[in-house]
Amino acid sequence: MVGAMVKAAAGRIVPLIFLLLALRLAASSPAELVILKAERRIDLTSPIVRASVSLKVQNSGAVPSSDVLIAFPSTQIKRLSLLNVVAVEGKRKKKNFKPLTVNPTKLSDIPEDVHLFSISLPNPLNSGETISLEVLFILTHSLQPFPEEIPQSESQFVHYDDSAVLLSPYLVKEQVTHIKTPNNKIESYTRLNPVNVVGSELKYGTYSHRLPFSSDLIRVHFENNHPFAVVEEFTREVEISHWGSIQVTEHYSLAHAGARHMGVFSRLDYQSKPSFNGISSFRHLLARLPPRVHSVYYRDEIGNISSSHLRGDRLKSELEIEPRYPLFGGWKATFVIGYGLPLQDFLFESTDGKRYLNFSLGCPLVETTVDKLTVKVVLPEGSTDPYAVTPFAVAQRQEKSYSYLDVVGRTVIVLEKHNVVPEHNVPFQVLLLSTTNSTLFSCLLSHSCWQLSFSCFLLPALLTSTLIFPFPSHDDPPKQTGEVRKSG
Repeated sequence: MVGAMVKAAAGRIVPLIFLLLALRLAASSPAELVILKAERRIDLTSPIVRASVSLKVQNSGAVPSSDVLIAFPSTQIKRLSLLNVVAVEGKRKKKNFKPLTVNPTKLSDIPEDVHLFSISLPNPLNSGETISLEVLFILTHSLQPFPEEIPQSESQFVHYDDSAVLLSPYLVKEQVTHIKTPNNKIESYTRLNPVNVVGSELKYGTYSHRLPFSSDLIRVHFENNHPFAVVEEFTREVEISHWGSIQVTEHYSLAHAGARHMGVFSRLDYQSKPSFNGISSFRHLLARLPPRVHSVYYRDEIGNISSSHLRGDRLKSELEIEPRYPLFGGWKATFVIGYGLPLQDFLFESTDGKRYLNFSLGCPLVETTVDKLTVKVVLPEGSTDPYAVTPFAVAQRQEKSYSYLDVVGRTVIVLEKHNVVPEHNVPFQVLLLSTTNSTLFSCLLSHSCWQLSFSCFLLPALLTSTLIFPFPSHDDPPKQTGEVRKSG
């Protein structure tokens, strides 16, 4: 009797164990999704690599799926600056794009050098249904100069490494890859058939029925004379004043990250043959500033740099600057740009009575990578409970700053982010509550200091004039000046 009960219990426990194991394996492996069609477009025309991937995903399993996985190799994860995914609805001119949430994730039984991201779908994808996705990602420091050193008179060549097929945890039935270069001077490329070159564009594919996590490494070696501008450290300080103005100070540590300059620099050849001599060097940089800027200055440690031009209208302001000396590969320069702005263009009030500052977060230099970005917002004294709202993840902390006539100090919101590209130059908000008492106290303190300083200068002047030049009395006889002659 006891043996029969033990056998019956074991008969119930063993299927339960297998059921739990199957559920765990299903949870730790990708859903039964299939990529019907994938089209990649990689833009290599600038130092920043921009790629877009169009995916048509189908659920071939029996269980609805609420997310889709995308994969990146470890070599690209370190250089991944931006990743956005949208769901495409409709066709042609009636297309609608819905942004989706993307988060890193981990699964077991995948290659060690593969990193996964999970895309949350707006609605679960039922069996047999399809969805179209557009994936945009940006890579920095992915174009490597080759050769690494060039003389002043030679062009700059770089190479780019990638895979001819899409790295994916799913079966890809059909795919193609397009690679765009700056011009048709393609030195070499990996010949992985089918491959076709037309002008400045390479086409790898069409490839069919590639298994999950397939990879075919390729290398493209081509000419790219675009200045490889990298701001190793960028610090922007935005100081808000009670008196209706904003003062912005930007510190730049700029480097040319292209092929290092080899040999002696010739100023004569550089100026007499600008079309092909030093073609990859920095000749000028363009900074897009907010509209209605004033009191603009551009200087370095030596002093003011006069080689700058400011133009603008009510919608934008553009500052074209030239470095004090040309920048070739491996050369660096540090400088400061400062300007003033009217406060009413950037300070607003919400419906709940809170005030917030709306300002741009990224670097104003066009087509520039920033290795380390720091934005400091110095709030007026008396601002309480401030916090920043950013469109992407940044490190945030608070500091204290003291200026003229400050008593309790000013709160400083500090935002930090690494690996920043021009697409990060979007507005962010700083919400704050300002107390009127601190503002009135600052005004009274300023007025009192002015009166005290005026009295300190006026009283000694009055006392000195009284001691040196006493007023004459009516009892004193008038003094004669000059010599009086007697008449003969």
